[in-house]
Amino acid sequence: MPPQTGPPGPGGPPASRVDQLLEQVRARYHRVGPHEAARLVSAGALLVDTRPVGQRAEFGEIPGALLVERNVLEWRLDPTCPDRHPAVTRADQGVILFCQAGFASSLAVASLRQLGLSEATDLEGGYEAWEAAGLPTVPGRGPT
Repeated sequence: MPPQTGPPGPGGPPASRVDQLLEQVRARYHRVGPHEAARLVSAGALLVDTRPVGQRAEFGEIPGALLVERNVLEWRLDPTCPDRHPAVTRADQGVILFCQAGFASSLAVASLRQLGLSEATDLEGGYEAWEAAGLPTVPGRGPT
């Protein structure tokens, strides 16, 4: 999980390049909170868990989320790819990505938008925010 960094305060060190990239990427689309994500999913959007199996096992899962690890995300969610997930049917389909804390998913959204998925977004705060909001989860086994 990336550290909880962000824009520097007055007189603080300059933001890292990855923080600057996150800021640029996130300025291009609307991120959703947990309750908005749940509403969109109930209306037909796909909720996609991009975390590796170890994180899902340790922290838990969101019932019904598609499990598509980050390393194959573009192939599974590109509606023009023969290796896409069967639930992916069109480029304007609602897709909400999430990772553990909402950092890596933002960068992944940028990649999907380059592929033409115009409605791709991510869950602000990731799995941690969903769980903190009291929305349904399947518990993990905890630290190993």
